Amino acid sequence: MAMTSLLPSPSDPFDQLHPGIRRWVWRQGWGDLRPVQRAAIPPIVAGGRDVIVAAQTAGGKTEAAFLPLISRVIDEPGGGFRLLYVSPLKALINDQFRRLDALCEALEVPVYRWHGDVSASQKQRARQRPAGVLLMTPESLEATFVRRGLEIPRLFGALDAVVIDELHAFIGAERGRQLQSLLHRLEVSIDRRITRIGLSATLGNMELAAGFLRPGEAERVALVEDAASDQSLRLQLRGFTRTTQAAPAQPPAVEADAEVEEDADEAVQRAMAEHLYKTLRGDRHLVFAGRRGTVEELSDLLRRISERDHVPNEFFPHHANLSRDHRAFVEERLREGPLPTTAVCTATLELGIDIGDIASVVQIGPPWSVASLRQRMGRSGRRAGHPATLRLLVAEQELRAGMPPPDTLRFDLTQGVAMVSLLLRHWVEPPRPASVDLSTLTHQTLALIAERGGVPAKFAWETLCRNGPFGLVPPTLYAELLRAMGRPEVGLIEQAADGTLLLGQAGERLVDHYDFYSVFQTSTEYRVVHGGTTLGTLPVVTPLAAGMTIIFSGRRWTVMAVVDREKLIEVTPSSAGRPPSFGGGGGDLHDTVVETMQAVYAAVEVPAFLDGTAKALLAEARMAYTRYGLAGSGVIDDEGHVWLFPWVGTVKLGTLALALRARGIDANMRGVALEIIGTTKDAVVMALDAIASAPMPNSLALAATVANRSIGKYDTFLTDDLLLHSFASQRLEPAALPGIARRLMKAAPL
Repeated sequence: MAMTSLLPSPSDPFDQLHPGIRRWVWRQGWGDLRPVQRAAIPPIVAGGRDVIVAAQTAGGKTEAAFLPLISRVIDEPGGGFRLLYVSPLKALINDQFRRLDALCEALEVPVYRWHGDVSASQKQRARQRPAGVLLMTPESLEATFVRRGLEIPRLFGALDAVVIDELHAFIGAERGRQLQSLLHRLEVSIDRRITRIGLSATLGNMELAAGFLRPGEAERVALVEDAASDQSLRLQLRGFTRTTQAAPAQPPAVEADAEVEEDADEAVQRAMAEHLYKTLRGDRHLVFAGRRGTVEELSDLLRRISERDHVPNEFFPHHANLSRDHRAFVEERLREGPLPTTAVCTATLELGIDIGDIASVVQIGPPWSVASLRQRMGRSGRRAGHPATLRLLVAEQELRAGMPPPDTLRFDLTQGVAMVSLLLRHWVEPPRPASVDLSTLTHQTLALIAERGGVPAKFAWETLCRNGPFGLVPPTLYAELLRAMGRPEVGLIEQAADGTLLLGQAGERLVDHYDFYSVFQTSTEYRVVHGGTTLGTLPVVTPLAAGMTIIFSGRRWTVMAVVDREKLIEVTPSSAGRPPSFGGGGGDLHDTVVETMQAVYAAVEVPAFLDGTAKALLAEARMAYTRYGLAGSGVIDDEGHVWLFPWVGTVKLGTLALALRARGIDANMRGVALEIIGTTKDAVVMALDAIASAPMPNSLALAATVANRSIGKYDTFLTDDLLLHSFASQRLEPAALPGIARRLMKAAPL
């Protein structure tokens, strides 16, 4: 990345910074500012516009925002907090506190951090003498509103700007809608507009990111983007083969079948661990292993290998369930050195926590988004002259007779190849469009009432919906939500004689609990139960209905019932034959990722970043693609099972499955395909023809067929009708169905 000199020039943006800031920069020995830092100075110093600063990880976004912002407030740092920094992670706040404290101490600008791990005495000092810069999580800001709503004008009345770090991590999530609401409520409380500065990784559609930062005014948001980078990349996708003995199509018992699969998984995990041990020892690395259980298992394997070889262990787990002290220990080893350290982690180290110079990043299995892969990759290669290094490890089942299409098509491997290909093209998923999130709106209604001690219904709708982030909710739907919250059996709110909304008894208990300040659920896993025995837990992100089949514990099960409010799935063994090992679940794939997977199958070129095993697996996948005739038809008949390959993302695929089930077709999601059991190919094609020629299906009618409609933390307080609205808006895309069906019909006509 090219840099420009810091020596003053008549048109140099550096000259717009406060002299104290310029002196501090010179004392740091910086020879230059990065282009994105220079470009951010004029719009931020001038004020009057919201700004998004977009750059790669470690691209200098923090300084790009705070150097000009502190220049704006340095001469009057008191009278209330002047700058508010909001981060999704407490650890990131701690990092930024260390970085800003050095700058602000020299300039005599106070800096405070405020989150659950900060002592009450420190918070009290900040509250008594608000000034300078305040660093918070959204949950801590929410707690301040709820507990000290009347103090908001005093604390934030002089606020000059809000900085939202890791903006991309908020977009499209419940937490993001909460943050949007908090920022709007802050402006309502102090009765003026506040400049918003978003710090983000580069996204596929920055206009949607601007619309998130300032809803309804995206065109007024200035974008400072540093999309170019001359950093080189070292990359390898390494394949592993999961070898198992052939098992009968109908296992005699769950335990026997599970044992066979467990042995195969353990063998692959051991092979991966041996590879990581030989490759990573002696430096600092991150290994993103997915779920917490995998993190613990892989960390334990690496520790035991170290003990076997009588060498010090340098492999440590890192996930949210571990103690704060342990996480801090691992982070400090990575950041400070000099001991070689590898953190085997979940997504906890994906965002911008300062962990120093990382030699390489390892991804176990393909992630669910290119944006996530890019964010993780950006953790390495921060040292000048050092390339970013990314290793992707993917395991697939050994080929054997009778394997279903998803296994022979090597979904995981192909997804990994597609994501790396998109990464190399600098493509990332665009933010999701706004949706009707009644769960978060329920939470924000309670928070607004608690903040002000009571509000008129009209004021609540105008604050949260008409002028706030829930603009898709009309007055009639909001009135229905309020009635649902006030039902006697719910008791969240009640209405005074003059129409003021007040907290009900249940609402007071809910708001008084520490868990109230967060809007996201800590777990979305369902218990899977057969005959009164719990088989385990399963993350469910796709629509479920009675009669569908799921893949769990190495076999196929028929869903008998889904008890949504208890997060329970009752199952019975299915007689539908051997299940594919790829069962889906875990996240949503974007349409472009799945379309690129199809392009990978159809191509003849072999990516240079594949190792020998991965090349062989890709060759097997392409042979299966040709054998099934998927280049010409997305509808295939395989040993009595019909498979549909519409090559669309997870949300559209799930919507198609529901539309087919509404027409009597037993469609079940299997990765990027639909498996249809007990129906002929002709019957499936006729159903597709009907969907292609009929008007767009009603989204509420489709949602009514789904058993697991509760996807938000506060959905449990909604009526069934409200759940339909919320689920349909967030999880269904019926408008796409006629076009999808026509494409499948064109390839497989009647």
